[in-house]
This record gives sequence, C-alpha cells and structure tokens, in this order.
Amino acid sequence: MGTVALVLIGWGIVAVMMLALWLVQRATGDAGVVDVGWSAGLGILAVFYALLGGGAPVQRLVVALLAGIWSVRLALYVLFNRVLGKPEDGRYQALRKGWVDRGANVQTRLLIFFEAQGVIDAVMSIPFLVVASIGWTRLRPWQYVAIAVWLVAIAGEALADRQLARFRADPTTRGTTCRRGVWSYSRHPNYFFEWLHWWTYVVLAAGFVWWPLTLVSPVLISVFLFRVTGIPATERQALRSRADYRDYQLSTSVFVPWFHKRRRPAG
Repeated sequence: MGTVALVLIGWGIVAVMMLALWLVQRATGDAGVVDVGWSAGLGILAVFYALLGGGAPVQRLVVALLAGIWSVRLALYVLFNRVLGKPEDGRYQALRKGWVDRGANVQTRLLIFFEAQGVIDAVMSIPFLVVASIGWTRLRPWQYVAIAVWLVAIAGEALADRQLARFRADPTTRGTTCRRGVWSYSRHPNYFFEWLHWWTYVVLAAGFVWWPLTLVSPVLISVFLFRVTGIPATERQALRSRADYRDYQLSTSVFVPWFHKRRRPAG
C-alpha cells in the first residue's frame, strides 16, 4: 500500500473515532473526551503504520511499542483524571461560552473542533510512518539514544501527572497551585516532557532519507503549546481560578524545568 494511501486511510480511521467522540460529548456535555481521542488516535495510527509499513520488522516493532505505550498511558490518564467523574475542563467551558456569546452554533463548532483534532493526529503521526518505513534490519547506535530520550520523556510526564493528581486529590490544597516535585521547577512539566517525547522519532529516523518529515511533530507541538491551546489557555484558566498563580508565574520557569527565578525586591 502506498504512503499517501496509508495516511489517508489512517486519517479516515481517526475521523470516524472523533465523530463518535463528538456524539459522546453531545450526550454528556463534556468536550474533554476530545483529549482522550487525540491521545488514543496517535497510538492507533502508530500501530496501523507498524502493521502495514514497508520497513524492517524491528523498526516497525519499535515505533509501535514506543508510540503505543505513550498513547495508552496518556489516554488513560486523561480519561480517569480529567474526564470520568470530573466537571468539564475550564478551557472547554470558556470555549463554549465564547461561542455562545458570539451567537455561534456550539455543536457545529465542536464538531469542527473534534474533526480538526483528527487532522492534527494524521499530520503528527507522520514520524511514526517514517520510522515504520526504515529498512534497517538492526537498531543503529543513535536509535538506542532515541529510546533513552523516550524513557526520560515518559518517566518525566508520568511523574508530573502523578504529582499533580495527588495534589488535586488533597482537599487542603483546593484553589491553590501545585508547587510539589517537578512542578516547583516548571509551570508546565507535563507539556515539556510531552514535547521531549516527540524528539524520539526525530532521532530514531536520523540518517533515513525521509528523516526531515519527522520534524513536523516537534514543530507543531511547539506551536500548539506556546501559541494555541496549550500554555496560553492553561495559564488564562489558572489566573482566573487561582489567586496564587501570578506569584507562581513570577518565580517558576514556564516550560523547561529550571531553578527558581530570583525575585527583585520591591522598590
């Protein structure tokens, strides 16, 4: 099967899944399921490309395992910590309110939004297809480095998510900002390790003729995190809901885990 055909079929699979999740959202009133779908869709595409890609079995196995494990972990975390039994994420509440205020059809806009996530999945999954097309029958030395990057990214993201979940489960911390563990060194450590994860596939494919295509995902995730739905929306919601967040902004790195900023004395 040709490369373009694989991408188009993969996109179709994710588009159908997003339509189903939009119907779930319509019934439950919680658009947060789109985040579950975004995460799961990438894993589905990785396995799909691994099964039908033209590369060596070891390359296809590696991308299926790395992307699949990452996807399942993130999708389950979002499902159990942000969706099931939880109110709709404040970002989506604000999105709905904005559309209502402008007189737009909320469900039509949400359908477009859900399907747009499917398109993003199809584009961001291109590095998976690149790795699944590599013909090297053995792992090259730098591919072991890529696996090490993946391990750091997955461990860091899981640690950040676990620390935040424990903080939110403590009733005495309600309405305050998590500054425990890695959250004391970065305001968005989960986003940082998510971004780091995408460099895994760039390193995996280094030296392969299609290698430049793997850069699409790190570039896109950077744009989304810094300019679209990631950090800007999360910080606006945090400022609305937490009185101590402004001080947190002034003292803590926005993205890369780093030492606390020195505060200039007043006056």
